[in-house]
Amino acid sequence: MDAMRSRIRSFLGLGELEPLVTPVVHDQAPGDGFVRKSISYVSDGDTVQAFLFEPCGRPRAGAVVALHQHNSQWRMGKSEIAGLAGDALQAFGPALARSGVYVLAPDAVGFESRSGAARDDSVQFAPPQDPARGSTAQDWLQYYNQAMHRLVRGELLMRKVLIDVHSAVSVLSNLTQVSRVGVLGHSYGGNSALFAAALDTRIAFAVSSGAACSYRYKLLHGVGLEMALVIPGFAEQFDFDDLMRCVAPRRLFVVSAEDDPFSADAQDLVVRARPAFEQNQDSERLEHLRVPGAHALDRQRFDAIVNWVLTHSS
Repeated sequence: MDAMRSRIRSFLGLGELEPLVTPVVHDQAPGDGFVRKSISYVSDGDTVQAFLFEPCGRPRAGAVVALHQHNSQWRMGKSEIAGLAGDALQAFGPALARSGVYVLAPDAVGFESRSGAARDDSVQFAPPQDPARGSTAQDWLQYYNQAMHRLVRGELLMRKVLIDVHSAVSVLSNLTQVSRVGVLGHSYGGNSALFAAALDTRIAFAVSSGAACSYRYKLLHGVGLEMALVIPGFAEQFDFDDLMRCVAPRRLFVVSAEDDPFSADAQDLVVRARPAFEQNQDSERLEHLRVPGAHALDRQRFDAIVNWVLTHSS
């Protein structure tokens, strides 16, 4: 899959990446079996705020970058992964850290500290502003511009997203010195996790939840495209099963639900991709959990993701 990976990287304009700038630790807070540190670092010229969860006691050998969902809530990002706001079934940081896994939860471009709702460019780690009130037209517009302003310059929002995930993996690797770093995410985070794992072979394992749906299906059935997925010409050459193949022989856990339009044809994608994993005599490195339910995570899927990461991160 090296040739496919190189083609996709070239298509997205992913070349040599900048050296990592040393992250800054701003403060820390004790949790139940972990310490949550507020850190910042520079990625592609932007300051990224993130939470680093460090397990107390003896940690496992692994670490994971937890990528937040979209849910049209641009005022939330890392704080939802941290369990400080939003849906408790997105709080992967505390759930994994108290079981011994290091977790880094960064804000994606356009969300929380990196959204138009952020007060200024300073690093304050304030709680998200009025997350309960939902999105506004201005919130939507600032994120829309993140994508559209790049397109008219001949750039891609997905490229920016992937550079930021690459930086997050580097930060987590350097801060923890662990041997296995993975990525996980649901919905928007699941898209980012799958693209990142396909194109960055340092990533040892990945979880993509609520995101495995082909361009073929979406275009045929009128399923909306998240703005980072708007990549001119991409669907003529590649699709999500190609991304899955590029993860082989590393481990990939795909999670989908029967009534979720954003993972509607996940089973077909897994079937298409599985031969790439079987070439390495270990088809179990590609696992798929499909359950009844809608797009939002439920307890069954949340627990399955946590347990899978605990099993495969060390």
